[in-house]
Amino acid sequence: MDINQPIHEATARDYFSLLKPRVMLLVVFTAIAGMWVAPGSLDPVMAAIAVLCIAINAGAAGAINMWYDRDIDAVMTRTQKRPIPAGKIAADDVLAFGIGLSVFSAGLMGLVTNWTAAALLVAANAFYVFIYTVWLKRSTPQNIVIGGAAGSFPPMIGWAAVTGDVTLASAALFLIIFLWTPPHFWALALYHKGDYSAAKIPMLPVVAGRKATTRQMLVYTLLLFPVVLAPWYLGTAGLFYAASACVLSSLFLLCAIRVMLEYKKVEPDHKPAKQMFGYSIIYLFGLFAVLMMDRTDGLTLVTGWM
Repeated sequence: MDINQPIHEATARDYFSLLKPRVMLLVVFTAIAGMWVAPGSLDPVMAAIAVLCIAINAGAAGAINMWYDRDIDAVMTRTQKRPIPAGKIAADDVLAFGIGLSVFSAGLMGLVTNWTAAALLVAANAFYVFIYTVWLKRSTPQNIVIGGAAGSFPPMIGWAAVTGDVTLASAALFLIIFLWTPPHFWALALYHKGDYSAAKIPMLPVVAGRKATTRQMLVYTLLLFPVVLAPWYLGTAGLFYAASACVLSSLFLLCAIRVMLEYKKVEPDHKPAKQMFGYSIIYLFGLFAVLMMDRTDGLTLVTGWM
């Protein structure tokens, strides 16, 4: 089958799947958290449009990623049902769709909020498409370490949408996601090693082996622990957040230790890696949810309703 040509007419659901909606959910949530804790106020309509722009832009980058990776998506069992390899949408249509949404969302963000937020939105999109997808993903086992910066932008963009600037506090939110990304993604790569190997993607488990990967996962999880307390150090959050972050991070660290011990075995069980991947998503949601809860005046700061 020609992966560049569809075998039947695409539906709205097919186009929506190009936006990677499950990934978009985490992007939107962390962006809202950045807006929530930022000092300042934003009209509720402007806030809603800003969130929509962030969601659309993240989805657009995902669509372009699917266009570029259509050859390896057709090889990997995890991605074979995506619209292009499944023959649902023509590759050229996906590229046009992604570029169009990227330009539209960045322009709307600049017009509605400010151009600092728009510039960050463009940077996140470009980083994911050109640095991660085109350059790093197929060339280095550190692809997800450096490329993970693209997914770290949303809370900083949300913050900038409110304040118009980038501060140490918003950079700390960026750094939390940046350090969280490697153990999160490598947990997935551990039990999908065969897929990445077949597609010739140099993910760390393929290149360095599973044991070395689990050690690096532990290192990043340890580095993450003090960084998640940065919002408390910087006065963005209080003791409730700090205590909750310690509990959540301790459980994340425990997951990393369990994974490392399991993959020391000759015939390891993938269950701990799958559990760590699942918990990593809960962990990040939990951190940013607690951050928002700790700022009980956040609604006032974001919407100006009170």
